[in-house]
Amino acid sequence: MQFHSTCGPLTERLRAFRNSPEPYDGIAEIWYESRESLATLGKDANARRASRELLEDEKRFVDLARSPIWSGEERKVITDETGVQR
Repeated sequence: MQFHSTCGPLTERLRAFRNSPEPYDGIAEIWYESRESLATLGKDANARRASRELLEDEKRFVDLARSPIWSGEERKVITDETGVQR
């Protein structure tokens, strides 16, 4: 999935309000079945090949030296009727 930012007057107002740095033009997401499958990715020859192909593709349009990479977890946040997280 790719998420493209909509830079314009609204973004500029939000940046000014928060004193934020220059915006970037988009993010890419890669989803895996589990953290374990990501952690063991290097053990599978097909997965290593796919990862190399992905990297070569990204090099054509991503400034890798200035692009952070991170992993995360999806968490379900539930609040009660008063807005308190439980």
